[in-house]
Amino acid sequence: MSQKVQASVLHGVRDLRLEERDLPSPAADQVQIAVQATGLCGSDLHYFNHYRNGDIIVREPLTLGHESSGTVVAVGSDVTNLAAGDRVALEVGLPCEDCEYCASGRYNICRGMKFRSSAKAFPHAQGTLQERVNHPARWCHKLPPALSLDLGAVLEPLSVAMHARDRANLPEGATVLVLGAGAVGLLAAAVSKAANAKSVIIADIQKDRIDFAVQNGFADASVLVPMERPQTIEDKLAYAQKVADMVKNTTVNGEPVGEVSAVYECTGVETCVQASIYATKPGGKVMIIGMGTPILTLPMSAAALREVDLVGVFRYANTYAKAIELLANRPAAMPDLSPLVTHRFKGIENIPKAFSMAGQVKDEEGKLVLKVVVDME
Repeated sequence: MSQKVQASVLHGVRDLRLEERDLPSPAADQVQIAVQATGLCGSDLHYFNHYRNGDIIVREPLTLGHESSGTVVAVGSDVTNLAAGDRVALEVGLPCEDCEYCASGRYNICRGMKFRSSAKAFPHAQGTLQERVNHPARWCHKLPPALSLDLGAVLEPLSVAMHARDRANLPEGATVLVLGAGAVGLLAAAVSKAANAKSVIIADIQKDRIDFAVQNGFADASVLVPMERPQTIEDKLAYAQKVADMVKNTTVNGEPVGEVSAVYECTGVETCVQASIYATKPGGKVMIIGMGTPILTLPMSAAALREVDLVGVFRYANTYAKAIELLANRPAAMPDLSPLVTHRFKGIENIPKAFSMAGQVKDEEGKLVLKVVVDME
């Protein structure tokens, strides 16, 4: 038996409309979830502002949102691990579960992946900015009572950071640089702290963001990246070397950091990726998380001759249970993630206002904007 639910639907550049759509009863392997908290992501903003995300063009009206938590309201006939009333976080990528990548546990790079709010697959997998969704029970993760729905939504970007950490596979006592102090960068810093990094340095062009990171325990020190826009490749590489030197000369507990064990590159900006290579010690790793400039000119000899590994990071796999455990039993070295949610908008009708806020660096009162959550509880 189907029911009518309201959904926020993107029809063009900044053209969000509230619409009704039919939602059937959950299939045998699904649960129906009342979506209650959804964080807005950078990819959502790209779709909202451009009706595309890089080379991926929206080809039909699309509901955005994929960082979500909510409450189970109905269960399919075959579901035994969840019940009505359970609070869950949604893992919104649905792989084929039949290919070599899924079989090996790397389902995040499954060629048949359908990811909610992404226009890559067609028909598009509709996102979570709607009152209710049906979702496979196996991709819904039960939240412990003490974990808020807001943090349930933060589990999705936290999973990106944890997947990067897993692929970096750093030993305790490593030194870490995070380039980009947005939500994912701050979370990469947080999981590095949880993994007992010796020191975590965060760098950004926005002073308020790096100050937030240090003041709230996400990083031990910060670097304010100069606001310059070099044009030639020679000038870009010189600028990147300057930024790397600023990192190396940064002090923690009175000692210069020097070259770092790993960089979590969360900007996608060409000069930042270049600086990452220059800042990393021989045998270190550069974790490519940011999805920015698609074609880059990089100092490959500076990487190859020192065996600096460039490691791609795409979404996440097998992280949600670990992320929930991490938040439920937060290590002493890890900061509280609650301050990341800086702005909340109540009700589905306020989603356009939430998108407008998410595109700002600061709100009208001068408060830093980090993670914006739509509250539909």
